[in-house]
Order: sequence, then structure tokens, then C-alpha cells
Amino acid sequence: MARALIVDGYNLLLGSPRYAADAARDLDSARDRLIADLGARAAEGERVTVVFDGAANPVSDGEPRDVGGITVIFSPSGMDADSVIEALASAARAAGDLTEIVTSDAATRWTATGGSVTVTRAAAFSLELDDDERDRRERHTTGVRRRSTVSDRLGADVRRRLDGMSGRKGVESD
Repeated sequence: MARALIVDGYNLLLGSPRYAADAARDLDSARDRLIADLGARAAEGERVTVVFDGAANPVSDGEPRDVGGITVIFSPSGMDADSVIEALASAARAAGDLTEIVTSDAATRWTATGGSVTVTRAAAFSLELDDDERDRRERHTTGVRRRSTVSDRLGADVRRRLDGMSGRKGVESD
């Protein structure tokens, strides 16, 4: 079974450098860009759902819609996106489905985490999307996919501290 990814859409748009400036200028375009970015994950076999807050919209019905292989949900009027995400996480946990939730909302992170469900903060996921984009560009120009590691995302100061703790001083690992 494919891994599921559930994204708190506005949390990612407004809380990460990748999208925040675009979202401040034109929220519709930023939403479209996010959905396009998540399309690459869906193309690789992940079941991707992005949930946007529609609580204040009196006509929002909460019905899932397919947009380019991504399930897009605007929470129903009167219900926030966090409640929808928490319900999706609970169902995934009950089914034992491997699921990653992307949100920086503390209450949702606490409620959603457990069993087969993990949570990633929006800013960290944004960095993953940056890595994905670099990999696609490199694959397009060279035809070779770059192996991305956690180490690739570490800042120089964190790398120095870790090297100091391990006694490895700049030794590369596989």
C-alpha cells in the first residue's frame, strides 16, 4: 500500500519561506504552486491530500476533489482544517496506514502523532520540497538522480557541532 501524505495547506503556505511571499501577494497562485509541487509526490506513488481551512466560508462543503492526482479538501463551513486533519490521521492510525502529516500546529501535531502516523513541521517539509526540486532539475540536466540525505539539509553550524560530538571532523559517510 502506498504511503499517505496529508498536508495542512495554509499552514505550509503561510509558515514556510518557500511559499510565504507568494501567499502574501496572491493566495490562489500560491495554492496552485503548492498543489503542483505535491503533484510530484503523487506521481511517485504517494497518496497526497492537502487540506485548506474553509471554516469561515459559508458555502464550503468539505467535499474532497481530485486536482491532478491530489485530493484537495476545503474544510466544511464551521470546521477548521485542523479538525479534518485530525480525523484523517485517526482513520489512518486505525487502519494502520503509513501516513505523514505536515503541520506546525502544536495541538494537531500532538493529536495526530502515534502508531503508523508521523508528523513533520511545515518548515522541515518545505526544505524537503526544495530538495525534491533540486533533484528534478539535476535529473533533467544530467539524467542522474542525486542521492539526497539528511546531512544535505544540515546547516554548517549544526554539521560542525555534530562533527565535534562524534570526533569525526568532516568525515563523509555513505
